[in-house]
Amino acid sequence: MTILIIGATGTLGRQIAKKALNEGFQVKCLVRNFRKAAFLKEWGADLVYGDLTLPETIPLALIGATAIIDCSTTRPTDLYNLNLIDLKSKYILIESAIKANIKRYIFFSLLNSMNHKKIPLINLKLLIEQRLKQSNINYTIFNVPGFFQGLISQYALPILDKNSIWVTKESSAISYVNTQDIAKITIKSLAVYQFNNNILPLIGHKSWTSAQIIELCEKISGRRAKITKIPITLLRFLVYLTKFFQWTWNISERLAFVDMISTQYSTKTSMKEILYVLKIEYKDLESLETYLQEYFQRIMKKLKEVNNQIFVEQDINKNEF
Repeated sequence: MTILIIGATGTLGRQIAKKALNEGFQVKCLVRNFRKAAFLKEWGADLVYGDLTLPETIPLALIGATAIIDCSTTRPTDLYNLNLIDLKSKYILIESAIKANIKRYIFFSLLNSMNHKKIPLINLKLLIEQRLKQSNINYTIFNVPGFFQGLISQYALPILDKNSIWVTKESSAISYVNTQDIAKITIKSLAVYQFNNNILPLIGHKSWTSAQIIELCEKISGRRAKITKIPITLLRFLVYLTKFFQWTWNISERLAFVDMISTQYSTKTSMKEILYVLKIEYKDLESLETYLQEYFQRIMKKLKEVNNQIFVEQDINKNEF
């Protein structure tokens, strides 16, 4: 099987590419910038030029592929290209996949997205899901609540840099998951016919609120967090206000996502059946505690090495004078 990965340089895409290569699959990656994607070639992937904003480049990229794993998405900070990339171009990608007789199409969406149709990016993902359901392709849609990796910039780095962590007074519990575990499940699912034409959740061991994640980071790092709370009513007012000006649309989109994960966000679902079919146990999935523990240990070790180097250089300078 030859897998074509869309969005292979991203947080999730690179993990899927690496796992697929390790499992012996032939991997092609659709890329716009070959220099940026050089690490994928070093791993053993074939790089194919393609740009979702240039639909004419899509059909040629599918030659020789038997499966597509679509990890690409538009960031909420790129509202200008939102309609172009996540709708029109994805429709063309799906149509090209039909003509190329692609055997399997895997797409990643957001958990509980049906409850947040008013957010443009989420609504567009739902439209893509609908198009996949209408096609004759054997699709699998994985709904993900959030990645471990995203928590580093949101919580861990502000604590280390002594910056404020912005949270709302209302906060839902979210079952974050490691992208490496998502990659493992995704590649294994390619051989499972029960997952054809199915929408499945991918979630972590347990659900975490913002307060619990902050407490965990404080405990592991041994540092206190600076917390700034913003009322959810103020957040909603800002979303409403920023919609009126084109130059603030990106801000409005980002705020809408914060509102989404701050209120009425439920992850009451289970992966027991998925893991049973794939012969994976819950204990084999990494916990958030383990992930953050390893992260802080690496950072603290580097900081210690840097500090020791500074002390050595200072001693050398003193001896010279």
